[in-house]
Amino acid sequence: MLLVWGLGTGGTPAAAAVACPSGVESDFNGDGVRDTAIADPEATVDGVARAGAVHIVYGGGKGTASISQAPANVPGAPETGDQYGYSLAVYDADLDGCSDLVIGAPYEDIGTVPDAGGVHVVYGSTSGLNAGSRPVKEFYQGTDKTLGGAPEADDWIGYAVAAGKTSAGQPYLLIGSPGESLGTIEDAGAFYYVSGTAQTVTMTTQDTEVAGSVAGAAERDDRYGSTLAATPTHFAVGAPGEALGTVTFAGGVGLFTHALTSGYPKPTGALAQDSDNVTGGEEVGDQFGAALALVPYRPSGATSTTESLIAVGVPGEDLSTTVDAGAVQIFRLAASGAYTETAWVDQNAADVDQASEAGDFFGQRLTAVNSAPNSTSTATNTRLAVGVPGEESSEEHPEKGGVQIFPMVGAAGASDQWIEPGYGIPSAAAPRMLTGLSLGATPSLLYVGVPYGPAEGRAVYGFPWNVAAGGAPTQTFRPGADGLPVEGVAFGATVR
Repeated sequence: MLLVWGLGTGGTPAAAAVACPSGVESDFNGDGVRDTAIADPEATVDGVARAGAVHIVYGGGKGTASISQAPANVPGAPETGDQYGYSLAVYDADLDGCSDLVIGAPYEDIGTVPDAGGVHVVYGSTSGLNAGSRPVKEFYQGTDKTLGGAPEADDWIGYAVAAGKTSAGQPYLLIGSPGESLGTIEDAGAFYYVSGTAQTVTMTTQDTEVAGSVAGAAERDDRYGSTLAATPTHFAVGAPGEALGTVTFAGGVGLFTHALTSGYPKPTGALAQDSDNVTGGEEVGDQFGAALALVPYRPSGATSTTESLIAVGVPGEDLSTTVDAGAVQIFRLAASGAYTETAWVDQNAADVDQASEAGDFFGQRLTAVNSAPNSTSTATNTRLAVGVPGEESSEEHPEKGGVQIFPMVGAAGASDQWIEPGYGIPSAAAPRMLTGLSLGATPSLLYVGVPYGPAEGRAVYGFPWNVAAGGAPTQTFRPGADGLPVEGVAFGATVR
């Protein structure tokens, strides 16, 4: 049954609060303590393989819960390959002070249409997720449904999601649909912007022209909407399949602010390696924008935080003759959305730990934090974690992977740190662990999911953002411990 309360050692069901307090991120039960959502999109549910489930750990030792499509109070039903929980986001959709959970299932079948995809918003309450008076909100395509249009095979709605509150205090939800076909243009991609408590929905593609021209044009395999990232002032949309001239899968990123015209956000431009004042040259398979991370930025002397820093992953970047070594590019976004490149980061940069190798795919995943958004941004409070899933420290452990932490302000090598299985991450090293494919951020902790590899090492590990290279985690979530279910196929593939 959905939301079965699992009690950890000494745990009790989440205590009801008098009212949901505001200002605490990821607080689903309104007790003022941060909670954690951990997805296993490959979980077997009611005997259905890869249907997917999401596990909730309530902070303060107040129990656990699991969400899937098995019970009656969640729309849909477990189906093979749905991968419920493939993407996650957290925001306060109804502004009641309790956080709400966004769950993407990009391979959900809608009727007889395979892999059309869909998204659920599961509402928090003083009794926990999906325990109050508000039913789960569905977002999927259909002439009489929230997203309109008609479901199509392989649209992959919910492949990426992002959510939050604008600087004006309005909730927003971004939903990626990278498989959306526009006429005969297959996999051109799109994203939906869901604004305010009224949840007004608009769909934007690279051919949309509202409040200014969206940069680029829809092309086959652009996969616009594959990645999303946002701050209260800006958001970005990745199109890792974007072709630049004849260079296929070079990649690109669309930039927007939350200013709305008829519900449509304002485009401010685009980033690609053929853009003005952007380092690098476009190459086949670079996939610029395959990962994105965005944080608020306040320069020295500013009295408010109206700018952002965006990190763009380029995992297919070749460094000289080192194929697919990968890189990350960091840009400063002014309030208007105008960009300035501030850093190019790779493992060959000065004083950076490790060294670039072929097939590292440095930058395949990104997450970042500004732990003091109302203060001047520094190398200490503005940090970036880079997933390097192809990293190997020996021929014995190919694609073991790892995670590298950098400052987003100042020189990359000034305070970078490295962790990997057997060195900080308390799991034995093994081939094809692909560590770095699952990253999550809180103001105090970097979450590293290790869903693959030796069963005893599969867990979500929380590291302080200032952890020393090879340092130990301070928090661990593991299948079978503290009320979490024993079974875990890809436990921790996504964490928020």
